[in-house]
Amino acid sequence: MKPTLKPWPGPNHSASDRPQGWLYPRILGHRGAGTLAPENTLGALRYAGDHGFQGVEVDAMLAADGVPVLMHDPIFGRTVKGSGSIASSSSLDLSRVDAGSWHSPAYAGEPVPTLEAAIALCRAAKVWMNIEIKPSSEQSARATGRTVGAITNTLYADVLGSPEAPVLSSFSLEALQGARETAPALVRGLLVEAIPSDWKQRMEQTGASTLHASIRHLTQVQVAAARDAAIPVMVYTVNSVDLAQQCFSWGVSAVCTDRLDLIGPDFV
Repeated sequence: MKPTLKPWPGPNHSASDRPQGWLYPRILGHRGAGTLAPENTLGALRYAGDHGFQGVEVDAMLAADGVPVLMHDPIFGRTVKGSGSIASSSSLDLSRVDAGSWHSPAYAGEPVPTLEAAIALCRAAKVWMNIEIKPSSEQSARATGRTVGAITNTLYADVLGSPEAPVLSSFSLEALQGARETAPALVRGLLVEAIPSDWKQRMEQTGASTLHASIRHLTQVQVAAARDAAIPVMVYTVNSVDLAQQCFSWGVSAVCTDRLDLIGPDFV
């Protein structure tokens, strides 16, 4: 059963401004603050909130101790120096690594945060979250979905059924099904690179209510088909003003961007 959302317009837009079925912020900071802060860190979430952004997208992956942390890559090397993996490191170990220096000296020493810490920060700052469930392997997909769902459900228990609660999205059908088992009241989003022909069946299979697709393969016809089915479409990663304008002219509900400096919180 899909949750019923009670209107929560937020400070910048009235409920009537928002596309039907999408009561969330329409501009989301990709992995927190896009290019302006190290991705998936508390520093990125603070940056987004401090600069007026009402919504962020983050990635949640399980550490070796089963604690969800914010991380996109399962293997060290890009945002965390050295060798190793998230699945073989405890959340305590990850809290001691440097996940900020790769971005800029100002963020040196920024750790890998737990999902719980990220939620606490966002709730205090009134920043809405799209939490992508990011399994480190296919084998861990359902467990990741179940754990992220359970923790998120607990930490948002007082606002379940409200647009203040996050959307849980994933490329993994197993992860979405796991989240459905532990957090049935939270909205789920089917995340795809290119919208497949069987997208409606996949959404029904996972109980998803929103469709999240890449700008690289999106067409106006696909957006229209989703709108005809009353399915909101969130598009990633939209990094130019022209593309953002195109998306909204097509009827897209929200965009996720790295370029918070170009596409501000009041863009729409």
